Amino acid sequence: MPRPSRPAPVYTRRTRFDPAAELRRLAAERPVTRVDVGPGDSEEFVWLVTGYDEVRQVLGDHVRFSTRRRFGSAARTDGTYADDYRPDDMIGQLMDYDPPEHTRLRKMLTPEFTVRRIRRLRPRIEEITAERLDAVERAGPPADLVEQFATPVSGAVLCELIGVPRDDRGAFLRRARQHLDQGRGRQARAAAGAAFSRYLADLVAEQRREPDDGFLGMLVRDHGTDVTDKELRGVCVLLLLAGLDNISGMLSLGTLVLLEHPDRLAEIREDPDAVDRTVEELLRYLTVPHAPTPRTALEDVTVGGQLVKAGEHVVVSLPAANRDPALTGIPDRFDPAREPSAHIAFGHGIHHCLGAALARMELGIGYPALLRRFPHLRLAAPAAEVPFRLHTTAYGLERLPVAW
Repeated sequence: MPRPSRPAPVYTRRTRFDPAAELRRLAAERPVTRVDVGPGDSEEFVWLVTGYDEVRQVLGDHVRFSTRRRFGSAARTDGTYADDYRPDDMIGQLMDYDPPEHTRLRKMLTPEFTVRRIRRLRPRIEEITAERLDAVERAGPPADLVEQFATPVSGAVLCELIGVPRDDRGAFLRRARQHLDQGRGRQARAAAGAAFSRYLADLVAEQRREPDDGFLGMLVRDHGTDVTDKELRGVCVLLLLAGLDNISGMLSLGTLVLLEHPDRLAEIREDPDAVDRTVEELLRYLTVPHAPTPRTALEDVTVGGQLVKAGEHVVVSLPAANRDPALTGIPDRFDPAREPSAHIAFGHGIHHCLGAALARMELGIGYPALLRRFPHLRLAAPAAEVPFRLHTTAYGLERLPVAW
């Protein structure tokens, strides 16, 4: 008799704002644990790292821990694979690159994501946020802030960054979200992914012909043939996959946290100096990405007293690490007044999130704009009935019904 299908991997499980009880138990017992993450009836054992110091060790050591996946199905006729083989749809995906490939591509991209460059987008982000709030206000209460605010804002900002024309954005983002939805069948997700990948290929070709002053145009103008069309397309895919659910999740979850802490809600609405501090605490407290790309040990290495052998896979839990008392006192309490900590909501090491400055800007604009527009914002349903999002790579809400 086949055994029952397993629930989601333990490192993706949450209970409202917190890591699930099983993940918290594992983290309390030891910082490195062997767990089975195989889907369905299959078995696949990895090392799960939950301790803050241990997670930083793994993420900060790109010499002994690789993010590079190995693909062997079509690389050689003798059943082996070439070390440099990578399917077309993975080209440009920085999280799948190790140095020196990673160093070359990231060096090209980094100037476009400096705080100074990102500030150029601020007026447009403020406009997008105001436009969405106008639409929410016109529609009237009750409103679903996920569908009407968090998701459209995150999508529109990414389209603005990449250069997707306004008329194309609805269909483009719909395909992107279908590809991200892990609750959909594999074929449906693949078809949606192929459609928005084709669109990006056309967009890159257009920028090659007539580069503008946007993200793609600047890369084409500054680096020419040193960056390939496939790499440019892959970078755009990475930005979408990393940004859509993360920002939508943070905007919606963060709003719910603030609604449950009315003193903090008033502070972020009335005190501009409190916004940055509150955003950082929300990033730590919620940590919507479950885990970055799994690592593969390239040699035997000891992590948290546990020997990880060469070839074994390691998954790190960002939410568990950000709730480790080694990072901050009373970590399960949401407290924007605490001293800022070196949280790892954006990862650590050479793969630290390229778009961290953009994400902070979106959240720093979005929360206060929402709360100033609707100073009497409140839940339009019991808190226990607000549904949380389960089938995505980043945590969030399915719906957030509100009134004002």
